[in-house]
Amino acid sequence: MEARMLVVLGGLPGTGKTTLGKALAVRRSAAYVRVDEIEHALTHHAKLGSEIGAAGYVVAFAVAASNLRLGSMVIADSVNPVPESRKGWRDVAHREAAPLLEIEVICSDGVEHRRRVEARTADIAGFELPSWSSVVERDYVPWTSPRLVVDTALLTPDEAVVAIEAAIDAMSQGASPAP
Repeated sequence: MEARMLVVLGGLPGTGKTTLGKALAVRRSAAYVRVDEIEHALTHHAKLGSEIGAAGYVVAFAVAASNLRLGSMVIADSVNPVPESRKGWRDVAHREAAPLLEIEVICSDGVEHRRRVEARTADIAGFELPSWSSVVERDYVPWTSPRLVVDTALLTPDEAVVAIEAAIDAMSQGASPAP
């Protein structure tokens, strides 16, 4: 079994968070918590409408905490656009006394990022993907806290997963992850 740890992937839509998160969850036999899926379930299946506010994150925090208490590694996948959501994940790790690895996934090539956003298809039934204009107009507060930055314009998905796994392994052995 993998060491108990909370690994949080944040970044704008289309940067590769879900691709990396799913691959890490499989490779590390980790629990996978995706805010998009939770928010979709709340808005469409629970019929709570589109104004759910932070509810998806609150549910994700609870599910992550529950899995950490079971001794699992948790891979959390969310845009994490504001300091409050990032603090929420840090609070979960602190309450559960679990190591935390925060990762900001970026795509530094704007042309490639736009291509990804416009070409992708939804992997959640009935989920409406954001448009390129909604991605670039999104309220996304720059990160100021320590984190691992993974640029998917420079790394293939496999290379990015290897880099994240190296950071996980370093933390498991008591070292700080490389920035």
